Parts: sequence; structure tokens; C-alpha cells
Amino acid sequence: MNGSPYSVRLGHPQAAARTARLKSAFVTAFLISQTAIFAHSLWLVGTIGPTLAAGGSALASGVMLGFLATVALSGRPRTSPNLPGVVSISAAGLALSLAGSGSAGSRLPLLYAVVAFAGTLVYVFWYSRLGRSESSLLGVGQALPDFEVQEADGTTLSASTFRGRPTVLVFFRGNWCPLCMAQIREVAGHYRELERRGAQVVLVSPQPHEKTSELAQRFDAPMRFLVDPDNAAARRLGIVHQAGLPLGMQALGYDTDTVLPTVVITDAEGRILFSDQTDNYRVRPEPQTFLRILDAAR
Repeated sequence: MNGSPYSVRLGHPQAAARTARLKSAFVTAFLISQTAIFAHSLWLVGTIGPTLAAGGSALASGVMLGFLATVALSGRPRTSPNLPGVVSISAAGLALSLAGSGSAGSRLPLLYAVVAFAGTLVYVFWYSRLGRSESSLLGVGQALPDFEVQEADGTTLSASTFRGRPTVLVFFRGNWCPLCMAQIREVAGHYRELERRGAQVVLVSPQPHEKTSELAQRFDAPMRFLVDPDNAAARRLGIVHQAGLPLGMQALGYDTDTVLPTVVITDAEGRILFSDQTDNYRVRPEPQTFLRILDAAR
């Protein structure tokens, strides 16, 4: 660790901060533009007919929206790092628009398809990568550093209170993140298997207390939903994500800085058995991995 709130491979902290702000602005502009392109492309299909150009732009933009909706609804937080299916379908949409580019009224749909495909490439190969280096404080075999978090009602507690039984500790970005919500649903679906192994599930986010309370009410599984005010614990552990919130979501009460998605499993003495510090926010460990780690430690 170099003393900065979190480690990145970009070298200079100021460069990392600029990149984070660019990513924050990009993802908001990307989602808005994909939605607008898809909606207007469908409108063109309905008004001027199903041309190759308009159909292609609808396909090039709609595939990413469909992918995100599928993740949000399916409860499966893992995707391939490079999303070859999504990229291929978006490329096919661009190809259709190019094929129909000689027809009347094709210029705008072709431009739409180019923008949609280019945005998809940037999202997959740049935005999704977190550019993080693993925190030296969360190595396997080390004791989990002590830190403070809060219950949803504001009660402060120390991480030392997790000792006494194995703990699956999930740091997630917030209710706004569809991959995080899918991850929590998946973990909740395996709660009984984790409980049979004596493990408790602790979920920590820097989001406001009321957001965490709302989330906790969605699940019957007795998981612990905790709050990390001002990312104090994330900074302590070296997993804070500067400007990780999509631009504009501050209006919903979220902080600009958030946490890098991280999963840590500890034994009853607080020794780290497993540490996943993904470098791609769309790639998360599966609960079967948690079960194998817990079984091996018994």
C-alpha cells in the first residue's frame, strides 16, 4: 500500500482520480444514450418501417439494456469479463445499419449504431475494469484488521464482534448497483448451506442507513446488513473506490465515493481464509466457492 485511500495500477493518485471521474461520467452518459438510441430507433421502425438501418441501431443499443435487465432480474452476478455475446450482437446491429446505409433516412440510424457499438466496447473493456491492486491488509492467512461499522439503526460495532464463528464478509457498492443486488440475492439463496457450516453473512455498504434498512427488509435470510459511514472501514482496509458512483446518483442520497466489490471469508478466530478483490465489477465469486472454503477449513 502506498498510503493512498486505495491502490490502482495507474500510478499517480491524481491520474487515478481523473480516470475515476471520467468513468463516473461515462457510465451515466452511456446508459442514457443507449436508452435514448434504442427508444428512438424503435420509433423510427414504427414510423418509417422496419429498415435495416433502424433495426440495426435498435439491436446495437438494445442488447446492453437487455443484458443489464437480465442481470438485475436473474440474480446471477457473474458475467464473462469480455461479454462476447453482447459485443457480437451489438456488432451485428452495426453491420445491419451499415448494410442499410444506402436507403433513405439511414444516416441517423447508422450514426446511432456507431455510437451504441463504440459505447459498448468502452463499457466492456474500460469502464468495467476497476484498475485496482489487491489490498495487502486482506491477504489469506492474515488476521482481519479491526474496523468499525454501524448497524442500520446507527449502533456502532467493531469487526472484532464477528469472531466466534466463520464469517462471509461482503462489501458491496449499494442498492443502485444491479450486480451487487444480484450477488446479495444469490448469497441469500445459499444462506441455509452457509449456516449449516456455522457461518454468518455480513454485508457492508457505504450507502445511507435508510437505503440499507430498505434492502434488509427485502430478504428473509438472517444476514447482517451494516453501514460504513464515509467509507471509513473501506479506507482502513484499502478498498475504497474514489468517484465510483455514477454521476448524478448523488441526487438519490449516495456518496460520490463507494467501495470496491470485495468478499472476505474468515474463520472463528478472525483469520482470513479467502479474499476476492475482483478487478472487474461484473465478475464476482459464486457461493459454491464460499462453501468449498468453509468445508476445507473445518
